[in-house]
Amino acid sequence: MEQRGTRVASFGQTEINWDKLDKTKFYVVGAGLFTGITVALYPVSVVKTRLQVASKDIADRTAFSAVRTILKADGIPGLYRGFATVITGAVPSRIIFLTALETTKVAAYRIVEPLNFSEPSKAAIANGVAGMLGSLCAQTVFVPVDVVSQKLMVQGYSGYTAYNGGLDVVRKVVKSNGIRGLYRGFGLSVMTYSPSSAVWWASYGSSQRLFLSLLGYGNEYQEAPSLRDIVCIQAAGGIVAGATASCITTPLDTIKTRLQVTGPDKRKNATEIVRKLLADEGWKGLYRGLGPRFFSMSAWGTSMILGYEYLKRLCVKE
Repeated sequence: MEQRGTRVASFGQTEINWDKLDKTKFYVVGAGLFTGITVALYPVSVVKTRLQVASKDIADRTAFSAVRTILKADGIPGLYRGFATVITGAVPSRIIFLTALETTKVAAYRIVEPLNFSEPSKAAIANGVAGMLGSLCAQTVFVPVDVVSQKLMVQGYSGYTAYNGGLDVVRKVVKSNGIRGLYRGFGLSVMTYSPSSAVWWASYGSSQRLFLSLLGYGNEYQEAPSLRDIVCIQAAGGIVAGATASCITTPLDTIKTRLQVTGPDKRKNATEIVRKLLADEGWKGLYRGLGPRFFSMSAWGTSMILGYEYLKRLCVKE
């Protein structure tokens, strides 16, 4: 059959695999790019954390009221409590995550490619496995950063301890509980972020393939998608992935956050936290902060994936 000069469009044409990247450029440029995205979206994490730890008698029941309270008490800096700690730990944890993600994704796709599954299903499996493994590897660095930053986010709020910066948090936590205090909620973090990462990347990978198919791409002899179409499809996939992951994992995130911010004098386990939430507010208590988390994961997911895919295009080897 004559192809008449058209290019065969495959789903692989929309992706840039790990072996095609300049790793040094990828890490250096990526650190700056994702730092910028974190600056833009960090206040949403602060608001979500405040809502998740608020007791039932606190007036701040919505994201807008929480923002007003923070701005009234601390101004704009209040929306960035714990930011320095997050940025310090975010770079190494993100390097670990992205390296594990990309290398595993390629290997996993090679395993499922011969199977008699649809293209979206293959992508969901490969991306889901890669996302979960990447998150598991990154948790070793991320959990201590998460513990410290969340204590700073809620310090002085609703009776929580006040600290003099991130190093003061580390010193007091280690003094009270040893190094293991910095890994408070590690099990729940793994249970929250690993499935969340798996769901996010599986949803992204499958929805991206689905959108390509709906637009007619991926068929033999079909013209390859334009860069504009690819970017639009990636953005839509990021929104779908963020919405799916936030709805599924918010209850675990709420429990994890409450467990990590409690002081040594108010130590509780996950079961006690669940019982109290259910007793105070019923099942909806487990979905505290769903709105900000939904927005955060959708906005972060879309911004991150567009930035990430742009970064990969920028760092392709000559």
